[in-house]
Amino acid sequence: MASGYERAVGQAEDVADTILRHSKVYLPHIARLCLVATFIEDGIRMWFQWGEQADYINITWGCGAFLAHLFVVINLVGQLGACVTILLRKFVPPSVGVLFGIILLQTFVYTVLWDMRFFLRNLALSGGLLLLFAEATGEVKTMFAGLPSTGINTTQNYIQLAGRLLVIFMFLTLFNFELSFLQLLELVIGSVLMVGVAVGYRTKLSALLLVVWLAVLNFLINDWWNVPTNRIMRDFLKYDFFQTLSVIGGLLFVVALGPGGVSWDEHKKKW
Repeated sequence: MASGYERAVGQAEDVADTILRHSKVYLPHIARLCLVATFIEDGIRMWFQWGEQADYINITWGCGAFLAHLFVVINLVGQLGACVTILLRKFVPPSVGVLFGIILLQTFVYTVLWDMRFFLRNLALSGGLLLLFAEATGEVKTMFAGLPSTGINTTQNYIQLAGRLLVIFMFLTLFNFELSFLQLLELVIGSVLMVGVAVGYRTKLSALLLVVWLAVLNFLINDWWNVPTNRIMRDFLKYDFFQTLSVIGGLLFVVALGPGGVSWDEHKKKW
């Protein structure tokens, strides 16, 4: 039984490795584009809904028109500017810091902190940004490859671990506890894969399967393009769609980067 399981998983990992070998040149670019997708969409929304957003902030917080419009400007310029530099692979660490600041600002201004579903999604989005930061700082270090090395980059390993742990929070928002048999099966499979990513066990395979699963759910559940433009549900589905797409980008970074040094996979190599 165990040998059959190991053989099946081994074959699945071989297929995954084959896919990754043929896509390794494009995978980081796709991951970056997916990751910043929700920030691009939100920045564009700020432009087209400038008045509505400013009025909402002013009415909610009573902060005055100037601060309300300043909030919109910060979100628009900060998000679109940071996304452009990230996609151009210029000044990536500071750009990631700007997007972290935007998440933090929106969490408090929109009172996301008290809505567990949206709060968990923001945590997952932050995890994706941490993985982007780990990828960018890893690239910087390769510029000094000719210099003596002090060994494993412990900080980067822990950043990857934090990113993996945060990314899986997205899946906690998808679970419905009024379960049919099919939903229960999805819950069990999803939970196993989430644990695999979290502890770094067969990490690339687990993350790749989660990418496929989450992408399918995203297109089936968050089909905002099928909702009339005058329905408020369109905006909610659109928001969910792009946030989920960004988490997929984070998982693609897990696939591209691997688990890092703080993981079950890494410790297995030492046994």
